[in-house]
Amino acid sequence: QLQLVESGGGLVQPGGSLRLSCAASGFAFNSYGIGWFRQAPGKEREAVSCISSNDSRTFYADSVKGRFTISRDNTKNTMYLQMSSLEPEDTAVYYCAAGRNYAIGRVCAFHNAYWGQGTQVTVSS
Repeated sequence: QLQLVESGGGLVQPGGSLRLSCAASGFAFNSYGIGWFRQAPGKEREAVSCISSNDSRTFYADSVKGRFTISRDNTKNTMYLQMSSLEPEDTAVYYCAAGRNYAIGRVCAFHNAYWGQGTQVTVSS
């Protein structure tokens, strides 16, 4: 059964760090592009960070450059999003995605991707 399961969200103070994980199963993870997206209340979902299947291309939203790092461990079928220097504006539900039809570079977009269920990240004092 195909699944993407996020974990690692929670409540953190401004300036703090969190690492999100997304465990994949049921498909050839190492041949898929992957990404993290987020949706804040009242806003549209936006791409946060993405990486191609061979790690040759990455995308970071301007708002997270220098603070977030995307990575993948194909031996564990898991992707990660290391988030540092968190700001209240980072508060959102974070979703992981995986797909074989994607554009990653100056933008990140997936077509017919698989999605996780989402994990809440709240940055507040």
